This record gives sequence, C-alpha cells and structure tokens, in this order.
Amino acid sequence: MIYSPRADLRGVYIIWYRDVLRFWRNRSRFLSSLGQPVLFLLVFGTGLSAAFRGASGGNFGGAESYADFLYPGIVGMAVLFTSVFSAMSTVWDREFGFLREVLVAPVSRWSVAVGKVLGGSTQAVFQGCIVLLLAPLVGLPLSVPLILQMLVLMFVLAFAMTSLGIAVASRIKTLEGFGVVVNLLVMPLFFLSGALFPLSAIPAWLTVLTRLDPATYGVDALRRVVLLSTGSSPQEVATISVTLFGHVLTIWQDLLILVAFALVMLLLAAHWFEKLQ
Repeated sequence: MIYSPRADLRGVYIIWYRDVLRFWRNRSRFLSSLGQPVLFLLVFGTGLSAAFRGASGGNFGGAESYADFLYPGIVGMAVLFTSVFSAMSTVWDREFGFLREVLVAPVSRWSVAVGKVLGGSTQAVFQGCIVLLLAPLVGLPLSVPLILQMLVLMFVLAFAMTSLGIAVASRIKTLEGFGVVVNLLVMPLFFLSGALFPLSAIPAWLTVLTRLDPATYGVDALRRVVLLSTGSSPQEVATISVTLFGHVLTIWQDLLILVAFALVMLLLAAHWFEKLQ
C-alpha cells in the first residue's frame, strides 16, 4: 500500500479530532475529574501538611507551605492519570471494530499512533488547565508567563504519558485487561514521581526507582516553574530538585528526558500497530 504525507496528516487530524470530540461531549468526565485533585489538595495540603513537613525536615524548596509544594504535583497527577487512561479508547476501538477499519485505510500506522497520542495529550492538557484554575485555593498567583510555561510543560508530560498508554493499549485486547494493567502502572508512576513529597531525603533504593519513573521529570519541571514564580530562589529550589549522578537537572534537561521517553514509546506503539490484525 502506498501512503502519502497528505493522507497521513489528514489521518492524524481525523483521529485526533474524533478523540477530542468524544471527550468534549462527555461533560461529566472532566467535571468529575475535579474531585480527586481537590481531595488531594485538601487532605494532603491541609490535613497532613504538618506530618509531611516533619518528615521532610521542613524543606520544601522555599515554598511558603506544603500546599504550595504539593500543587504542581497535583497538576502533574491530573495530566498523568488523564493521559494514560485516555489510551483506553484504543482498546475500545479495537474491541468494537473501529480500529480495524482505520488500519485498512490508506494511511500509515504512524499516523494512527500519532493521532491517538495527540488526542490523549489534548485531553490531558485540558484537565491540567482545569486544575490550574485551582491555584487561588492554595494562594498561588497566576500570571500569563506562568500559565504559558505550565501549558508547555503539561503538553510534554502529557505526550510522554499518552505515548506510554498507547504503547500498552496496543498490546492489550480487552478493556478489562487494560484496566488491570493501567491501575498497576499509574499508581506507582504517581507515587514515585515526587508529587507528594520531596525526593531529596529518601533511601537509595527508592531513589533509583524514582529516576526510572518518567513522570518524575515532568513533576520536577512543573514544580520548579511554580516555586520560582512565587519568589523561591534557584538555590532553594535546587535542594529539592531531581538529580542524576550528582547533577541537578535543569528544566530543559527534564524536558529532554521526557521527549526521549515519548519518542521511544511512540516508536513501540507504531511498531505494535503494524502487527495488529
């Protein structure tokens, strides 16, 4: 079969548009998604603030409160969960025959994978924007530069996590199986990302696991941007930032790691789509 770049781009757009439209029409889905972030902000940010401050020695990178430290992690949580779970549409389409029709169309499997990843990323960024509006609840001022930086970081994190979800979904045939695998995957990714606690004072074996977690670098970048915007000094923020081999990563290095991970997962997803029947 001969593919054309124009047909592939149109295929990417149609798949992206279909997933976003289906998400937009399900209003209850993104409204109900506010419940979990608000719960975490209230329970952890307020109720358990003293406990976490004591456990971390009071070091939150210059943040005035634990809620300020927690907030970027909750934004990352919303993006992470939505990204990975958005891949369920791939399993749904496969189970009910739509994916088979797409795969026999004159478009490359790359365009199918990219369209799915972009659709899930768009949904995740939208969910992240909703959580972004909760910033006043923790006393964080929003500015145009901060919002723009957060949007870029959320999209890169969403693209990486959706690529992971699509890669997993391309190997699973049933919705039930996908739900089991994703639940086993998402919670460790979230808890090891440093969304709830600083990664500067944890055991060595746990440090290794956190560095293997791609979400760690997304949460680190989000937190650095937020804390620096609130007046924390770079030196203070560096004390809780992610390090590799003794080197404190910059935001650009966090993004580079996420992009590299996303490309690997996208390669795997496209390769496995080639094998789908």
